[in-house]
Amino acid sequence: MNSVVYFEIQSSCLEREVEFYKKVFGWKIEKDISMPISYYRIETEGILGALLERPAPVVPMSGTNAFTCSIEVESFDKTSDTILSNGGIIALPKFAIPGKCWQGYFLDPDQNVFGIFQVDENAKI
Repeated sequence: MNSVVYFEIQSSCLEREVEFYKKVFGWKIEKDISMPISYYRIETEGILGALLERPAPVVPMSGTNAFTCSIEVESFDKTSDTILSNGGIIALPKFAIPGKCWQGYFLDPDQNVFGIFQVDENAKI
């Protein structure tokens, strides 16, 4: 109980974000035609999630007004390169959480904030 077990990503261009997350993280994403809205189910190696149509426009430069998820990756630098080559933008550059991991934040093509981290006990400033 009281654990995060599902996530949703809003998008103003669902097909673009479907391709972005498939290419960056290799997630399995399929349209759920049983839903009354455009809704894509996401399967990861961890929790399940979805992509859905954004109900209102994004307010430019407003910061994050929702939960921000971070995805554990094998290689921070390789994943960062993949994010950038697929239209993502750095929101907060790579930094060390000493003795734990390398962390950083990005924006997807629809300006959603997400983090990635690579576990590394030797991470230091």
